Amino acid sequence: MPRLRPWIIFAVLAVVGAAAFFVLRGRGDPAEKWRTQAVDRGAVEVAVSATGTIQPVEKVEVGSQASGTLSWLGADFNDRVRKGQVIAQLEPSSYRTAAAQSEANLARANAAFAEASRNFERSRELKERNVIAQVDLDAAEAAFDQRKAEVKQAQASLQSARVNLGYTTITSPIDGVIIARAVDIGQTVAASLSAPKLFQIAGDLTRMQVETKIDEADIGRVAPGLSATFTVDAFPEDTFEGTVRQVRLEPLIEQNVVTYTTVIDVSNPELKLKPGMTANVTIRIEKKDDVLRVPNAALRFRPPETPGAPRATGANASARGAGGGEGRAMAAAGEGRPRGRRSGGAAGAAGDSSAVRRGPAEGGRGGVASAGAPDGFKRQMVYTLGPDGKLEPMRVATGITDGTHTELRSRELAEGALVVTGAQPKKGQAAATGTAPPGMGGPGGQRGGGGMRRF
Repeated sequence: MPRLRPWIIFAVLAVVGAAAFFVLRGRGDPAEKWRTQAVDRGAVEVAVSATGTIQPVEKVEVGSQASGTLSWLGADFNDRVRKGQVIAQLEPSSYRTAAAQSEANLARANAAFAEASRNFERSRELKERNVIAQVDLDAAEAAFDQRKAEVKQAQASLQSARVNLGYTTITSPIDGVIIARAVDIGQTVAASLSAPKLFQIAGDLTRMQVETKIDEADIGRVAPGLSATFTVDAFPEDTFEGTVRQVRLEPLIEQNVVTYTTVIDVSNPELKLKPGMTANVTIRIEKKDDVLRVPNAALRFRPPETPGAPRATGANASARGAGGGEGRAMAAAGEGRPRGRRSGGAAGAAGDSSAVRRGPAEGGRGGVASAGAPDGFKRQMVYTLGPDGKLEPMRVATGITDGTHTELRSRELAEGALVVTGAQPKKGQAAATGTAPPGMGGPGGQRGGGGMRRF
């Protein structure tokens, strides 16, 4: 038998050594390969965020129904005005002339009416003595009625001329503050099809409102009476509070996005809030204090299916299978359940079938029964580390979420229990959390493990 060449022996030893290195590396302490975070107790608040504009509750634009040159201004920016106070005056010469002409026309009509009235009375007396014919009496009566109508027409013309003359004096319709002035002395105001805006008056500035646009995906949870908080850039350290007063039914479509205007009442006793400020609004939908919370990263975590990664053993290994594999494996006779859970019997089978029926709508990919999970809550998957350091799947019932933590409703996990949130980074690699297989969602069955919509 010919002797083996030394380089062949060296190559075989190198291959065996490399294989042993990777095997031993894969059998290292699994606890060092996963990042964990403890289940804690605290507050969970569901809220809807949006931006809005601060506006006065009462705001009136003052215009002019008459055309002319502005001859006098009686109010300026930030001036307080009272209802009925004169704030501007148009040149009234042409309107006074029109009123005087209408007065003359009325006087002429009254004179003609008086003459027609005398003729009608004379004709009626003559007819009673049969001096004139009936046709002459009828003509005198018609002339009387005509002159009477002319008097009414002249009176109406005079009233219209006086009203137009009154329009040259601009008065404040409400008590408030001038927040905008659009004209100067000497400027010509042309009131043709619409009244030009001269002033903008805000009512009581101690009562303000925030008009914000809520996306159609969130508007179903917003209702009058909910509390809201907001901040403004002018006072970044102050938080203002308000109450939702109105959710308007008119849909607003901008770039194919449907929103609904929501009005929030705000008290402004210190007059810090000014019209037009941008408010960063948070509307509180629901808040729970001192509840068990599980990190959302743990709900999004799914073990990576890569060679060399630690895998759950036994029946738990099938719990990661996509398409309901874990439900089929664990629903049978309560096998492979994580420690601390009640299992077996009809109750266990019923719990598994319920989880399978809910399917993706509740973030599930199968059915691990959750002992003590309240009905009506979502059931989602988390992973813990067993005594041997292996991943163990656990399905838990969850409630509301604030995007960072989710309320834990079932009793499988106690305060301080560690749940897996991702894989420990290897040397030269950034930290990465496990993600759901393609086509599967994160918590709540949503696609993609990155974001989570607040329930």
